[in-house]
Amino acid sequence: QVQLVESGGGLVQAGGSLRLSCAASGSISSINVMAWYRQAPGKERESVATISSGGSTAYARSVNGRFTISRDNAKNTVYLQMNSLKPEDTAVYYCNANNLFWNSWGQGTRVTVSS
Repeated sequence: QVQLVESGGGLVQAGGSLRLSCAASGSISSINVMAWYRQAPGKERESVATISSGGSTAYARSVNGRFTISRDNAKNTVYLQMNSLKPEDTAVYYCNANNLFWNSWGQGTRVTVSS
């Protein structure tokens, strides 16, 4: 498995931007997909964006066109650039890495968007 450490969360006004980072360590070469999830208060955890080992990306409809997931293989880091933030984007954001055999999560970073 891998260990994941997120950073970059914080408080931002609606319309602002934040960039989240997720640094991975451990069995990096075995990672198939990396992703960002979020969990808002009282709601289930939901997928926000994914990026495969080949660089293919996918986004939730609610963030498509505003968020961009990317990865820097040299730094073993995945980023989530979040633009045009809305109050409904407020949540704890979790980094995920997985393959067919395991599924690893970071500890989460909180994002709060004020109106």
